[in-house]
Amino acid sequence: MDMILDGILKALCLLVTLDAEVRDITLLSLAVSSSATLVSLVVGVTVATAVALTEFPGKRLLISLINTGMGLPPVVVGLFVSIMLWRNGPFGFLGILYTPLAMVIAQALIATPIVTGVSLAALQHLPKDLRLQILALGATRRQMVWILMKEARLPLLAAAMAGFGGVISEVGASIMVGGNIKGYTRVLTTATVMETGRGNFEVAIALSVILLLVAFAVNACLTWIQQRRRPR
Repeated sequence: MDMILDGILKALCLLVTLDAEVRDITLLSLAVSSSATLVSLVVGVTVATAVALTEFPGKRLLISLINTGMGLPPVVVGLFVSIMLWRNGPFGFLGILYTPLAMVIAQALIATPIVTGVSLAALQHLPKDLRLQILALGATRRQMVWILMKEARLPLLAAAMAGFGGVISEVGASIMVGGNIKGYTRVLTTATVMETGRGNFEVAIALSVILLLVAFAVNACLTWIQQRRRPR
């Protein structure tokens, strides 16, 4: 218990003093995870919309694959991305392994199935007659899609929160493709693992507390946007 209290006090001290290293680690964590979430939203919502509004053979199988991807282990993603970006790999010529960009790619691959699955369920939950009613009123297909997304905006924002939560807290892929390089690719989760391995439990707890505060702050903002205008 004393160790936990010391860790919380250490976290408060780091926050109050604006420790430069912790600040840089926190900002990098936010930048990487936010970028990955944004990419996953663009890809995930697009794929979910196409699948939800289109009938084709094998649709149920594809939805099953998407739902399976929601539980994709981060270490598997990290291994796959590492192989692809390794100097002898297909994309090794890019030279982006052990960079923040590689971490964004890995985290985007983790978040995309989550965002896609939640968005797909949200769009499929809408009444099937709604799209016909919208088209009957003279809307184009693009306008119809936009209206359906507005109707499903609350669960779509929940998809964004789920995607962000899935990547801000992951550690396996970040270590494998980022390397936990001080001042370059070290984020809150990888720093926590490193400090725990060193036996610096107070610092590890402090970093964990800061990670929880960051996750809460981001999700609180998204929740405020989500709940700002409730449908009547």
